[in-house]
Amino acid sequence: MSLRLKLAIAMVALAAAATVAVGSVSYFLTQNELRHQVDASLTQAARQYLNSPINAPTNSPTNAPGNVQPGRPPLGLGDGPVPGRPLDGDDPPLDFRNFTQILVQVIDAEGAIVRSPRSGALPVDNQDRAVAAGGSGHPMLHHDTSVDDEPYRMLTVEIDGGAVQFARSLRETEQVLDAILDRTLFLVVGMSMLALLVGVIIAQQVTRRLVRLTAVATTVADSGDLDVDVPVDGTDETGRLGQAFNRMLSSLARSKRAQQQLVQDAGHELRTPLTSLRTNVSVMQRYDELSPTSRRRLLVDLESETRELTTLVNELIELATDQRDLELPSRIRIGSVVEEVADRARRRSGREISVVTDDSVVEVRPQALERAVSNLVENALKFSDQPIEVHAEHARVEVLDRGPGIPADDLGRVFDRFYRSDSARSLPGSGLGLAIVRDMAELHGGSVFATAREGGGAVIGFVLPVVSSVTGG
Repeated sequence: MSLRLKLAIAMVALAAAATVAVGSVSYFLTQNELRHQVDASLTQAARQYLNSPINAPTNSPTNAPGNVQPGRPPLGLGDGPVPGRPLDGDDPPLDFRNFTQILVQVIDAEGAIVRSPRSGALPVDNQDRAVAAGGSGHPMLHHDTSVDDEPYRMLTVEIDGGAVQFARSLRETEQVLDAILDRTLFLVVGMSMLALLVGVIIAQQVTRRLVRLTAVATTVADSGDLDVDVPVDGTDETGRLGQAFNRMLSSLARSKRAQQQLVQDAGHELRTPLTSLRTNVSVMQRYDELSPTSRRRLLVDLESETRELTTLVNELIELATDQRDLELPSRIRIGSVVEEVADRARRRSGREISVVTDDSVVEVRPQALERAVSNLVENALKFSDQPIEVHAEHARVEVLDRGPGIPADDLGRVFDRFYRSDSARSLPGSGLGLAIVRDMAELHGGSVFATAREGGGAVIGFVLPVVSSVTGG
């Protein structure tokens, strides 16, 4: 089931449930109110009838016309005679206007009918007999009954020697309730259809961009083309999803282009040492013909080329796999790493390297930091035969040399992968060392810089976010 259909069904179900709930509440409230009004009309009719002297029961000598039994007033019916119309044709023609819809019947204590309406006798059940006999404990009783298959509401009131039954038809009430039920069903159907229409429109609006995003994702999955148009209109959740999807595709496209560029650059850079290595291997086939000096030079070249090739492959693997992400960051004093790298470079090269540090603490991956500092120092040793200075203060590491310097046009490119200036093409190196420095700095929220040094040479380094810093020496 599609999301669009689910939304439409949910709208229909919600509208139908709300309409049914409102209709049900209206139905039962109206039913209770109408029944209350019917009961009130029966009670009012009983009050008027029983308080009228001409309608006192004739089978009691104390209830002669005009005498109301003082000891047994109808409970809750009030006092005082009210003009009315008797139901027996032999009685005087008085005007009982409130009785036009109410039937009255008198029964004795045994339940036998003493006086009945002209339209026919009303039913007398056990409840009515109990009230007439005075043994029910309730001098007034409301209950439902049926007269000729027509629903009636009946009030039985206890009097001396029996009871009086007042009945009113519920046909009008049932008609009103049926009309409410019909209107409720009509509203349920109408509101459901309207909700379906609104739900379809809303579902189309909500899912329209999702459908487009799905189509884009399918296109990317089938073709592998990351340069596709992504719908990013709107500021709601769907719009933000489109924006995130667009950023994801852009990131993947950049990563793919960088990968392709890395492969192309790596292939280009590998050709040079491989060609030189192949040439020297060809020369080795005539090893016996070479002089001792040529043999030694050949072996030195082979060792240098294999070392350079090994370094290049290792750096390519590091850049391609980005294994530094497997190392967890930790807080370390940056000066201690710089001092260790400088000491190791001194022993290997026999060169003078001075270090100035403080107690700045940074949160980095230790091996990545050590590799970046080592690349900076090795780069300075390669381009200069003068003493090297390394400063590490306030989480800023810079290496100063007295080499040929960097042309102004090349300052912005020295950290690019495989970039080598014209003056450096004859020197060993892969062109990846400074690129690794930049990746390390950016990975930890820092930046790199390269400037010309006053008096000749270059200043190359990076800056990292400092955790704490105490000036030292």
